[in-house]
Amino acid sequence: MMTKQLFPLALGGLAIGTTEFVIMGLLPDIANDINITIPVAGHLISAYAFGVVIGSPILVALSAKFSPKHILIALMVIFTIFNFLSTIAPDYYTLMISRFLSGLPHGAFFGVGTVVASKLAKEGKSAQAIASMFTGLTIANLAMVPFVTFIGHHFHWRYAFGIVSLIGITTIIFLYYLLPKQKSLRTVTFKEELEFFKTIKAWHILTIVSIGFGGLFAWFSYIAPLLIHEANFDPASISYLMIVAGAGMVVGNILGGVLADKKNPVKVSILLLSLMVTALVFVFLFSESKIISIILTFICGALAMSISSPINMIMLKSAKHSEMLAAAFIQSAFNVSNTLGALFGGIPLVFGLSYNYPSLVGAFMALFGVVLCILFLKKYT
Repeated sequence: MMTKQLFPLALGGLAIGTTEFVIMGLLPDIANDINITIPVAGHLISAYAFGVVIGSPILVALSAKFSPKHILIALMVIFTIFNFLSTIAPDYYTLMISRFLSGLPHGAFFGVGTVVASKLAKEGKSAQAIASMFTGLTIANLAMVPFVTFIGHHFHWRYAFGIVSLIGITTIIFLYYLLPKQKSLRTVTFKEELEFFKTIKAWHILTIVSIGFGGLFAWFSYIAPLLIHEANFDPASISYLMIVAGAGMVVGNILGGVLADKKNPVKVSILLLSLMVTALVFVFLFSESKIISIILTFICGALAMSISSPINMIMLKSAKHSEMLAAAFIQSAFNVSNTLGALFGGIPLVFGLSYNYPSLVGAFMALFGVVLCILFLKKYT
């Protein structure tokens, strides 16, 4: 359940989710305005993702000795400044730099926020508290991204980043007034924190995320051409179908939090990844049916977010005294999974296969995640 203390974290998730995903729908507008091709404009997505991967561990490592409240405010200030820079960037290279820099605080914010949410939670409600923080991310996909994309497309794409900057400023205000003060979450030296990442266990968890969760991105990266060319939906209806996926994410986020609090999060991850395998196989087999495609879009959207809380709980329970850094690494792993899903999912398309094949690739990636989770269960629990 969302509380007053958790609301600023969710608001930050709304800002971050909006800036991460809105650019995908605005690529043609940006490309046309600054005279570049759409593939070149696509590098702006990669620049942001690269910023997330680089920034997550570095910013957490540099800031861990400070109060979590001050860290989160500082991260959101950085986020807001560089998103505003995107609104005034005069050329492609400035925009590329601003996207990279605005991605730096993404993972660190969620990493610190994950630990803060778990500390603020009532007994036995840690995963649901973490899910509350990610509510902002799901609402971004459900409502804010379509709304801001509409504004950016019909007025100017720069307004989209202006809106994100306003959400960032609002988040800073709410963090200042509503988030309680806490002592530094660092209980050991940075060198001692890094000891966890010298273990196979740490990289086992990160590999589950990078490959297993990447199965969903193999589907999601090519969802528009899948629905247009296989299910024969009108291109104009894709934005509405994205809302269906966003609604699924909202439901899945809540479900994942509840399950992870009630059951062993490793077993929950096995269940959810197994359902992901099944759903992606169904996408491959039944992508020509409009009705089934809509249902599967909702289900896959739900599974996309349901795994977030369980996998974060696995990492937090495993990384004693390194929780904040570990949670930041999880965010880096999620962005690696995004990259790998798009990369591997696109391989069948290179060989001329139809747009339902990325989902089959995704099913195999998710299946690999299931195997890794089973091995983790047998070895560490």
